[in-house]
Amino acid sequence: MFRTGPRNLITDVAGLRVGNASDTRLKSGVTTILCDEPAVAGVQILGGAPGTRETDLLEPHNSVEIVHALVLSGGSAFGLDAASGVQAALRENSVGLEVGGFRVPIVPAAILFDLRNGGDKDWGRYPPYRDLGYEAVQAATTDFALGTVGAGTGALTSGLKGGLGSASTVLDSGITIGALAAVNPTGSVTIGRTRHFWAAPFEIGDEFGGLGYPSPMPDDARKILLKFRDRKVGDKDIGDIGGGNTTIAIIATDAILTKAGAKRLAISAHDGFARAIWPAHTPADGDLVFALATGKSGIQLSPNDAIDLYATAGATMARAVSRGVHAAMPADGDLFPVWSSRLG
Repeated sequence: MFRTGPRNLITDVAGLRVGNASDTRLKSGVTTILCDEPAVAGVQILGGAPGTRETDLLEPHNSVEIVHALVLSGGSAFGLDAASGVQAALRENSVGLEVGGFRVPIVPAAILFDLRNGGDKDWGRYPPYRDLGYEAVQAATTDFALGTVGAGTGALTSGLKGGLGSASTVLDSGITIGALAAVNPTGSVTIGRTRHFWAAPFEIGDEFGGLGYPSPMPDDARKILLKFRDRKVGDKDIGDIGGGNTTIAIIATDAILTKAGAKRLAISAHDGFARAIWPAHTPADGDLVFALATGKSGIQLSPNDAIDLYATAGATMARAVSRGVHAAMPADGDLFPVWSSRLG
């Protein structure tokens, strides 16, 4: 039942491209997903500290059915400017919803907090995220890097760098589902301080190390390990921070879904957060999942297909979260090490 698409990326879902723009000095960046044709979309927010743009229009009871792009950005609330850059690039290409003779690109967005990660945030009067959003559109393609890139450039988890992750699954029905996640939670994606990922049961092959679960489980497996709780960098205590987190993600499929079906897909994908991150959905996280349905497969869901799709949404998202941390690369000024440096 479980096999990856040819790229093992969200772009295995036909009709999607992903673009990244990163600023290594800033330790932040932007990721955008572009729809070749307008796609049905939904959203579910379960974290207690979200930062968003245009999410209300995605609720099933509201009028606009489709989007042209979605944006994941660093920068906390400053990063919401990224959607304006994406919108500008789409408008230049005459992409948008026609309203009264005008074309309006529909570009919902979500941000994560990466201000306190060792990067230089002295950007002057205006933050750079609008320009980064525009650059991300120019870079959009079906093949893209994971780890320390785009919205994952400055991401951190409990004890390790976070990053941008993606994964895909092809179901027996022929439906493809893909996930894209910028992983920056207050919690941990590994079991205690081991190299083993919480999402190990869902791993396909060795896509994030192939280590499975540790045996026996470490003594600290049940300990709540938070990003800035009792943490030091060198001799400096960096304190107990109640915010500064968030995992933001996109789940996509080529199945035909209604707007309500897309909402249900986003809800189901949050199960992947709970299976990959301990703890998830805290008051200090703004955890959010967007959903996209391109309909490119032409497949309408049977009741059995629907169960498989929504279950696989969680599994695919868990894999994407883990792959983002697994692929992170070290950089000057990092507060935390990368997964690959952790000893077995």
